[in-house]
Order: sequence, then structure tokens, then C-alpha cells
Amino acid sequence: MDQQRIDAYMIANQKFFPAEKLMLIREKLETLPEEKYAMLSAIELKDPTTMLIISIVGGSLGIDRFMLGDTGMGVVKFLTGGACGILTIMDWFTISNKTKDYNFAKLTQSL
Repeated sequence: MDQQRIDAYMIANQKFFPAEKLMLIREKLETLPEEKYAMLSAIELKDPTTMLIISIVGGSLGIDRFMLGDTGMGVVKFLTGGACGILTIMDWFTISNKTKDYNFAKLTQSL
């Protein structure tokens, strides 16, 4: 893939991935064939800020965890009311990083 497309993708999507993984993503994109670029732009990434808002609003119901594919913890949070609010408050501080890790895993599976 050409450097201009890689730069454009990295600028547009850097907030979706962990900062420490950006160089690894760039290296993988450099080896990506040109015909896979359309598939790359079709990957639906979750916005960490939106997930934080969802966690604040519906975190005690486990909605945030269900959206990230963590159904086990989502069920626990749903049945216990966010473990009486403790898990909900913990997720307010960690959901952005979990979302970025989720996006990174989704990207690496697609490449």
C-alpha cells in the first residue's frame, strides 16, 4: 500500500488504537496488498469516547461489555447491577483502553 494512503488511514484512525501499537499497525499496513485497502476501510471500529458515554449511561446493565464482545462480564454486570456499582465505576476508567484493544484485535484479525 502506498505511503500516502497509510498516512491518511493512520491520521484518521489513530484515536481508535492504543498508542503503543500504532507503529505495529503502520508496519502491517506497509505490507498490505493494495487490493485489501477497501476491506480495511470497511472494518467498523468502536469509538472510545462513545463507549465511555455508553458505560456511564448503561454500564450497570453491562451494555458496554456486550458491545465489546465480553458477554460473560456483561451478564455478571447485568445480573448484579454492575456488582453494586463497583464494576461500573471501574469500567469508567478502563473502558477506553478496552475499546482500543478491541479495535486492535479486530484489525489484526482482518489483516
